[in-house]
Amino acid sequence: MEHHTAGDPINGLKWTRKTTLKISGELRKAGIVVSPKTVARLLRGLKFSLRVNHKKVAGTSSPFRNQQFEYINRMRRRFQRQGSPAISIDTKKRELVGRFKNAGTSWESTPVLVNDHDFRTLAQGVAIPWGLYDTQANRGHVYIGTSHDTPAFSVTALAQWWSRSGRRCYPHTKRLLILADAGGSNGARTRAWKYELQTRVCDRFGLTLTVCHYPPGTSKWNPIEHRLFSEISKNWAGQPLENYETVLNFIRTTKTLTGLLVNATLLDGDYPTGIKISDAQMHEVNLRPHRVLPMWNYTLVPARSKM
Repeated sequence: MEHHTAGDPINGLKWTRKTTLKISGELRKAGIVVSPKTVARLLRGLKFSLRVNHKKVAGTSSPFRNQQFEYINRMRRRFQRQGSPAISIDTKKRELVGRFKNAGTSWESTPVLVNDHDFRTLAQGVAIPWGLYDTQANRGHVYIGTSHDTPAFSVTALAQWWSRSGRRCYPHTKRLLILADAGGSNGARTRAWKYELQTRVCDRFGLTLTVCHYPPGTSKWNPIEHRLFSEISKNWAGQPLENYETVLNFIRTTKTLTGLLVNATLLDGDYPTGIKISDAQMHEVNLRPHRVLPMWNYTLVPARSKM
């Protein structure tokens, strides 16, 4: 029954793809009369059982992975000593808004009835949760988009957070550390991400932005994943997201024993994909790569500080 020994070497058939009923049938053809239940009992006696796939095989990782993690930790400690904020950002999984099945369980007297198919046409719309987690204050802010996850959308949300909340919490700082994944709308190679940061946040608020990206394939270590998004998922587990107000309420009521509080805002607007940033526009980006792994670490300074 082992993968590397069992099976037909000619057609590649593996016994592990057989049900106990089919194994019983094959044994009958060989003259061994045995029931499917007996096959199952014998397999258990041989230490076999029904198993699911385990995500344990790691893909090719960057040789600079550990170096980047150490650098991120140094940057976080530096900003903390200076009293400057460090935020973790990411976009949570897109959700259909309507009576659709939501993963997880909840205590109910009767099952919650939802649509039997997850057709987009049955949805009120989509909810794209872009989140920001303030690592020092233990506060989360989630902006719900309704069109596409683009650099313009993510930076608009970031600018709104700083305008309404961030600069009130940190009135004396002119620096902000941003921890982000290496891909997606805030990817390390995405021109639009850097251009939007420069024009909508850096220049507008006179804020110096330091961005550190987690290496590819390591997004689970981004603090927002296990400090904010996982708690939101537990809070709305098993509950259909029937409308946008329901989505916002579940996010706003997410709390933890360690003091996490979360705010949520609907960011209703059209953010089209495919926007290209020209070379001329990139000249407006006052980008200063760091000496350590400059493909993942860089600082943007306001235009008036450009030398």
